[in-house]
Amino acid sequence: MDTKIWVVNNFDEQLESNPQIIEAAKLLSNNEVVAFPTETVYGLGANASSDEAVAKIFEAKGRPSDNPLIVHIAHSEQLTNIAVDIPEFVDVLIKEFWPGPLTLVLKKKNGAVGEKVTAGLETIAVRMPDHPIALALIKVANLPLAAPSANLSGKPSPTVAKHVITDLNGRISAIIDGGSTGVGLESTVLDCTADIPVILRPGGVTKEQLEAVIGQVSIDHSLFEEGQAPKSPGMKYTHYAPKSPLTVVFGSPQFLQRLVDKQKMAGLRVGVLATEETKDSYQADTTLVCGLRADLPSVASQLYDVLRTFDEKSVDIIYSESFPQDGVGQAIMNRLLKAAGNEVIHE
Repeated sequence: MDTKIWVVNNFDEQLESNPQIIEAAKLLSNNEVVAFPTETVYGLGANASSDEAVAKIFEAKGRPSDNPLIVHIAHSEQLTNIAVDIPEFVDVLIKEFWPGPLTLVLKKKNGAVGEKVTAGLETIAVRMPDHPIALALIKVANLPLAAPSANLSGKPSPTVAKHVITDLNGRISAIIDGGSTGVGLESTVLDCTADIPVILRPGGVTKEQLEAVIGQVSIDHSLFEEGQAPKSPGMKYTHYAPKSPLTVVFGSPQFLQRLVDKQKMAGLRVGVLATEETKDSYQADTTLVCGLRADLPSVASQLYDVLRTFDEKSVDIIYSESFPQDGVGQAIMNRLLKAAGNEVIHE
């Protein structure tokens, strides 16, 4: 397949009349698959109403078919076309966080989307992305778009177009290059069908932010348990993993360096994922800096790019620092532990 690659300016005030956006929308209307930027990561979009189109997402990604997809919309009014029995507190969330990195899980409207989108569940996950290209594309296509991250299944999610090209060039119809994404981690997924809303996946909107506007919010135990059927994207299988095995280290830089020394003595080349504050603490074969520990959003925005960069380095094993698990740190640690297959070492 010949994949078209278009560079589009995010700041173009006439995006809805941009010929490349119009051509991409036509591809979507013809049940083809197009990758596009959002504020979180690049998405792989297809017509959510067509099982034929959605099947192409699973094929391109090599994604298990029991993993549900998020539907992206451009107007809050579109929500009632695909969801029913919407609780009143959802209006508060929409006003506060949409467009933005918050996905709402609601009861689906029968026949509104293809069965492959929801993986047989009675619920549907919906969000409105906060990115001018994404919004323009959805509006011009006039379709709800099913759009998981635009990467091969299991690999780190793409935060720049070159990641998408590496994974999917020749496998999909088109890629819209809109530069780097902002948040760098996928959206928070919130189950709104329970009496108390439940976080199914931590992400760009934190538990603390949610509770500030709607009160109590809980966290699903499936985040910490293996082997359960996924109720949300990103809840099953090893995700975000670099090629070399990754271990998350809970301990001091001195303890992590001792682990590095032990592996180097065994003849292995060792990589370390560090922060700006601690990078000089390590004598590894490759040390990559992932933001500032004092600024966890900077870690979130760079995490996937750093994990992918390790694939370009000749390392046999990677050790990563751990991070505080509050605020956006909860999402960072969720992704790191997924990438590591829950391989951890404590001091």
